Parts: sequence; structure tokens; C-alpha cells
Amino acid sequence: MNNYAARYRRGITERTVVTSTRFRGRIVLAGVCALVLASCGGDGGGGAGGEAEQVFRYADGLFPVSLDTHQYPAEEAVQTAVQQVLEPLVRLEDGEPVPVLAQSWENTDETTWVFHLRDDVEFTDGSPLTADDVKASAERLIDMEGPLAPLWAPVESIEATDDSTVTFHTSQPLGTLPSTLSLLFIGPAGQIDDDAYWQQPVGTGPFTVDRFVPDDRVLLERNDGYWGDAAILDRVEIINIPEESSRITALHTGEIDAMSRIPPDQIGKVDGESGIVYETGPSFTYYFIWFNGHEEPLDDVRVRQAMWHAVNVEGVVADLFGDLATLAQAPITQAVFGAPALEHYAYDPGRARQLLAEAGYPDGIDLSIQWPREGGPNIRGLAQAFISDWADVGVNVEPLEKERAQWLEDFGNMNWDLNLQTNATGTGDADFTLGRLYTCEADRMGYCNEDLDDALARARASLDPAEREALYLEAARYIWDDAVGIFPADLANNTAYREHVQGFELPPNGRPDFSTVAITNPPSR
Repeated sequence: MNNYAARYRRGITERTVVTSTRFRGRIVLAGVCALVLASCGGDGGGGAGGEAEQVFRYADGLFPVSLDTHQYPAEEAVQTAVQQVLEPLVRLEDGEPVPVLAQSWENTDETTWVFHLRDDVEFTDGSPLTADDVKASAERLIDMEGPLAPLWAPVESIEATDDSTVTFHTSQPLGTLPSTLSLLFIGPAGQIDDDAYWQQPVGTGPFTVDRFVPDDRVLLERNDGYWGDAAILDRVEIINIPEESSRITALHTGEIDAMSRIPPDQIGKVDGESGIVYETGPSFTYYFIWFNGHEEPLDDVRVRQAMWHAVNVEGVVADLFGDLATLAQAPITQAVFGAPALEHYAYDPGRARQLLAEAGYPDGIDLSIQWPREGGPNIRGLAQAFISDWADVGVNVEPLEKERAQWLEDFGNMNWDLNLQTNATGTGDADFTLGRLYTCEADRMGYCNEDLDDALARARASLDPAEREALYLEAARYIWDDAVGIFPADLANNTAYREHVQGFELPPNGRPDFSTVAITNPPSR
């Protein structure tokens, strides 16, 4: 395996999902049911008795490369589609695990977790959910050594104790196991190793896969045998429309019902427009710039601190993003459990020049910065603004905007000085980001601090939320004070949908749950 492939499988790209809140707002749905023409009970509508079919069409800026959620556990678009069909043992609500396929669990000793499955769940092929399915799904994900590997590293073995009991044995206390399990989607043990299964995966969720057309669309149908509250929609279509302007046009014409990831300079085309609802909300996604500390001069903390002091981050973020971003206060967003509120580096070009001189670079330095094309809202503008500020203190930075494939390869091979990108804390728990990316073992950007490792290890082991928050504060301060990177902005989620859509929301993880959606007065298509 080449260096790039190895780093990619270890999770060098950061796009991961947690199942969105499936049962929150069921009371609201009772009101929605009164509005929709399709019935919320019985056959769920489906056009019976002349009632219009409930069809919801959604276009995001990303489209799934596959439906294999184990092979691509960190790809946002894959998870958005698959979480409608396959389910985890638990999901997180406000940082706390709540039951999904597991009805209860306990930490029987420091290194043993026992999960008890619901006894009323079947896959859509009629086979019952058993502990063997959980065991097989977890072992397949672990064996692929993908982006979630550091989260699973302490798991030594998984035991199907009986049909309805799964036991996880760990090498050390692992208080974060429930949050990690929110990213494990369960398929039938006898099918998940077959590539053909992932073209039309069988799950336990509120929808089934009718068809997956690569680079075009994913077609979902309601699972009328779902063990939980049935979805209202008859069908969901996830449509690939890569161009932002084309997605907005499709929303106006009714080709799609909802879209998300609207860049700041396009908001005026949806906000306040007749027949369209525009909303914003908190997000787990943020911008960061990492320094490659493997090489001079970025191995010197004074250089890294100088480059942070040299940029007017607050002014740039306000100018480029408006209400769609806030000044970062930690290496993770404030919406994440465990995020502290740290003081941002002051914009001080004089201090930046002083630090550069102390580090032995009074005449400045030459560097480059890379980012992926279409890597996030106003990413090019962010890079250009920082490059301009760095030039004022004698740091000349060459801009390298790259196609995503080339950027990924160079990123994995550490072929960069500075790297700019967005990232998301998939579980909504600080461990997902801090414990995976900043340890000495992870070696993502050439930074190693054993005190940081110790704080993160203790946080991962703890079952006490208050203790974990205190340890995450300690860890974040190391990252912040040592200027491992520059953390400019926490991004907000935004979405726009047609006014006949009810029950649609974009949670902080950015992966909507379609089982809560309904269409009032379904339009003719």
C-alpha cells in the first residue's frame, strides 16, 4: 500500500456522519400529518384513493461515491443516504447516547460494554436482527482500517453473547464507545461482504433502496414494515447537481424540494424569495489551516504563532461569511460536546515580525498553501485574504488550488507546507476530532505532545462528562497555544426548501433525516 493510500485509510480526509435525530420532533409530526394529503397511518398515502404521492427530492453539494458505509465511513454524502436505510445501535442527542437498535447497555466493568438489542426488529428481507449482525458489521468496519480506526483501536474483541446481546471487550477503559457506535451502521452478517449487497443494501431503517445510479441519483422507498414510526414520504430522491447555480435554479423551478450548503454569495437568490424557506443553524463543521511541522521553518512554534498573529482573522471571517460563520474559539466548533471557549490570537503584525526574527527569519520566509477546489464556502477568498496579510510581515505564500484527487494525494503524502480545508466532528463529541487527529501516534501534521496524548487518553477513558470536558479544555489549550494550526471559523449550516415541505431540518452534523419530512399539497411533477 502506498503512503497516500495508507494515510487515506487511516482517515486523512475528514468527512464522517452520525445518524441524525430520528425521533426528535415526533409531536410536531402529529401536526404535520393533519396537513399532508397522504395518510400518516395505514398505507402511508402512496397515492391510495387518489391522494397524491409523497415524493421528496433533495440535492446537496456532495453526492455519494458508494453506498458502502463501512468502506466510506467518513464521506458525508454516503452517510446521508445510508442512514435512511441502515441503523446504528445508538445515536447521540445533545452529546448523550440514546437507543436505536440497542434498547439498553451497561459498562459491566472498566473494559467491558454489554448492549442489549431490541427484539422486534427485522431487516427488510424478513430476517431478524441478531447480535451476529452487529458483530459482523463492527468487525468489517474495523478490518477496513479506515478513518474511524483510532476510535476503534482499544476494542480487542466483539462477542455475540446470545442472539440479542453484544459484548465489546476493550484493552482500556473506553467511555467514548457509545458515541463511536453511533457511526456503526448494521447490515445482515451473511450479506455485507458481498459487493453486490452495497448496490442495494438491505437494512432496518425507515426507507429501502430502490436504485443507486452512480453520479446521478439515489432512489429510496418507504419501508412499510419499519419497527419504529413509519415515514410519511412514499419516496425520496437524492439528486446529483454539482453546480451551485444549477441547484438553486432547480429549487426555484421545483425540480428539487430542498438543498443545502448555499455559499454566502448565493444566499440572496433563496433568502426572501417567494415560495422558498431559508434557514440557518449550528454546525459541527469548521475551517482550519494545518502547518506541516515535519519541515523547517514550521517545526518552530514561534513561526507558527507569528503566522497566526499576522492575519486579521476576525475581519476576514466577517467579510467573507457574514452570518454563516463565527470566529473560532477552539480546534472544534462550539456546537461540539467538550468544546472550550479560548481566546483567539490577536491580530498583531508587529508581534508576528518579532516572533519571526526571534526564530531566525528577520527577512521573512517562502511557503505555499494548498486547498481543494470546491472545498468549502469562499475557500479561495479565505486563502487569498490570509496570503495578503502574511505578505505584509514578509511571509510569501504561494497559492496552490488543486483538483480534489490531486489535493488528496498530496495531503496524504505530506507534500504541502500549509493545508486549508473544512472538517466536521462526526459524532458531535470532541474525542472524534481531538483524539483522532492530534496524538503523536496519528502524526497528521508533524506535531507531537505527550502531555496532550495523556489528556486525550484520560478523556477517552472517562465516563464522567464533567471530567471529560475539563480534559478536553486541557487538550485544546495545548493545540491552541502551540499553534498546531490556525482555526479561523466555525461554519453554520444552511438550507433552503420549498414552502410545501414540512418537517425538514438540517441538524448540526449536516445529515438530514428524511423520515420526519412530509409534503403539503404535493405538486404535480
